[in-house]
Amino acid sequence: MTTYFFVAASEKFLTVEEPLDEILKERMRNYKENNKEIDFWLLKNPSFLQTTQFADLKAKIPSTPAVVLSTDKKFITFLKLRLEFVAVGEFECPNAEIIDPLKVE
Repeated sequence: MTTYFFVAASEKFLTVEEPLDEILKERMRNYKENNKEIDFWLLKNPSFLQTTQFADLKAKIPSTPAVVLSTDKKFITFLKLRLEFVAVGEFECPNAEIIDPLKVE
């Protein structure tokens, strides 16, 4: 099993109101320079938020949700501190409700 960590907010907040694009581009550049495999993804309306495990969290997001999902807990902690108005969570996958963590609706 793999543990995934994420920050979640409305798609508009993550993709329009915050400079998330710059953060992700810089991280991708760094990974490429260091020959490191990408371990983070920006997902719009991820399926895992539809599960009962995240029903309360999804209800707090005002519109279409988006997440940055990663296997790197430190990166998600950094994003939480940098973006401030986001929810955080984690899950292990695969599990009974989540087979594919990258699936979107």
